[in-house]
Amino acid sequence: MSTIAVKAARLDGGLVLPYAEAGYPEGIPVVFVHGLADSWWTFEPLLRQLPAAVHGYAPTQRGHGDAGRPSDGYLPQDFANDLVEFLDAVGVNRAVLVGASSGGVAARMVAGSHPDRVAGLVLMGVPATLAGKPGSTALWESVQAIEDPVPRSFVEDLLGALASPSVGRGFLATMTEENLKPPARVWRETLRGLLETDLAATLRGILVPTLVLWGDADTVLPRTDQQQILDAIFEATFVVYEGAGHLLYWEEPERVVQDVVRFALRVMPELPDDGSPGRPGQPTSGSDPDGPSA
Repeated sequence: MSTIAVKAARLDGGLVLPYAEAGYPEGIPVVFVHGLADSWWTFEPLLRQLPAAVHGYAPTQRGHGDAGRPSDGYLPQDFANDLVEFLDAVGVNRAVLVGASSGGVAARMVAGSHPDRVAGLVLMGVPATLAGKPGSTALWESVQAIEDPVPRSFVEDLLGALASPSVGRGFLATMTEENLKPPARVWRETLRGLLETDLAATLRGILVPTLVLWGDADTVLPRTDQQQILDAIFEATFVVYEGAGHLLYWEEPERVVQDVVRFALRVMPELPDDGSPGRPGQPTSGSDPDGPSA
């Protein structure tokens, strides 16, 4: 079982993003990107199981968890820009990006705009688009009505509808607390950005190897939605998790880790060993190597 260290990365503009780090420092860099209202904690079940072959990073996005909360900048492009700056801050030149749910939008935007920084892309329960989905409309109506402090009942109902009974109660309680941290305005502006952005356009121009993971019991994303991704990304590999729901990485973390690691080993079979500042595992001035462990 891998040890998780919690550190902090300072981006060029001064924004501070906490991030979790696990695995072997010389391993393949794999960066996990969470979705709306989550934090790095959403990947805790995966990070705990990372083998020595990979070096995992899981940043908490702006406005979420314990990250800085700027007054604006919650469009998908803003999160994508932060992700590139995060790679710079932790000294990673090239990585495998793993996006979960709406976090996959920022991840795929980086893959499309900075292919030199992305060796491979993994999308886990990521929407092709939110247009025309009744669940998105209902969530937007609910989010518009919330005020600070965000009601616990709102978060519990949302997670309760998404999480499988197989998810541990302790972990679900932790994620409830994490989802309560973003203020109402961050919920609204992040979701507004997702709804008002042409998400289908963010699928164009992705040429890096791509792995699409989807649970066939996903009540949020139908298979037709995932087919849009497969049609848009050249030679994307599609893996169906039978019986798994939208949060498949909570339900089957062992299998997800195996699939992600196998993919990472395929797209980055060799790593540079030249001692350069961008070598995976080398801290830079943008990161705090002495953060607490989880």
